[in-house]
Amino acid sequence: MAALSGKLTKKLVENLGPGRYGDGAGLYLVVDPSGARRWVVRVTVKGQKNQKGAPLRTDFGLGGADVVTLNAARERALEYRRMAKAGLNPRFNAKREIPTFEELAQQVHIDRMPTRKNAKHGAQWINTLRDYAFPKIGRMPVDAIGQPEVLMCLSPIWTEKHETARRLAQRIKTVLDVGRSRGFREGENPVTAVKEAGVLPKVKAKVEHHDAMPWRDVPAFYAQLEARTATAAKALQFAILTACRTSEVLGATWVEVDLVERIWTIPAARMKGGVTHRVPLTDEMLRILEPMRAMASEYVFEGQKRHRPLSNMSMLMLMRRMESGQYTVHGFRSSFRDWAGESAGVAREVAEASLAHQVGSDVERAYARSDLLERRRELMLDWSRYLF
Repeated sequence: MAALSGKLTKKLVENLGPGRYGDGAGLYLVVDPSGARRWVVRVTVKGQKNQKGAPLRTDFGLGGADVVTLNAARERALEYRRMAKAGLNPRFNAKREIPTFEELAQQVHIDRMPTRKNAKHGAQWINTLRDYAFPKIGRMPVDAIGQPEVLMCLSPIWTEKHETARRLAQRIKTVLDVGRSRGFREGENPVTAVKEAGVLPKVKAKVEHHDAMPWRDVPAFYAQLEARTATAAKALQFAILTACRTSEVLGATWVEVDLVERIWTIPAARMKGGVTHRVPLTDEMLRILEPMRAMASEYVFEGQKRHRPLSNMSMLMLMRRMESGQYTVHGFRSSFRDWAGESAGVAREVAEASLAHQVGSDVERAYARSDLLERRRELMLDWSRYLF
């Protein structure tokens, strides 16, 4: 049989921006603003009318373009047109191809990328499935996956890597839920059934704490950093001064810094809690920032590549070279919190707000609209004086 042809090409399918693009004979490529690509075919069913008495013209989805190739979409569109020409509504007569678990998971991953906090979270979502689910059930049709298959994925890591297994279960459940919503599956989600049956052993969650340097030792360590000129040392000083997370410091851009108002505003997209956080800048913080401006980079703490930030391992590796590798960068947040509670005697809500922690119930937070900026400015000034 001669190959089907149309206006679109493989390269166009992969690179076209948001919009609806015709291939001919009723086949369209739809590119969503999120970048998700899917096939749609429009047919007119012979002899059938819509509610207004006009010929029944209907659009049918043929699947995502990352799963269904251009040629496959053309073949499916041809099948739908033949049925419509014969007076058969494809909605009830088309033979549906059940996707494999991996095919559907990849589509769910692409569809939900715009809702992720960042690309790293999206990569973690699909990588968990790639490492622990795809090797076992990736090639199975989604309608063939039941409790035994779910257990096959979860059991090997349930006790040794319980947190990973818990996330894996959530992600498998999501893929299978989507499969059911699209008509590829029926019945209860097997992940839910496995949990309710209690067939997996109970695992007591281990609370992991980041090793923190005792707050009384931090000034001496800060003095050692002061003697170093490397960007990693300055970034670590700034992290200690602001009590911010590694990712927040390394991702800081000059656009976020208001030197006149002396405020660093971290956008919600970069915050763990998804809420914008304002950091009051003290004289000591500004002293650290001043020489960084000479680099004329987009990022405050530029790494080896131009207009790219330092590696997220740079500060930890520096601590190891300074023979303080038993502690973590994140642990300095705990050092600050201990100092604030034991030495500064500051109110709990002020200390927690400085760490961008959410305190109280949803109702309490709804009424507590202030971020206590000025009170936090006084606290951070005292912390800077204590360190330097």
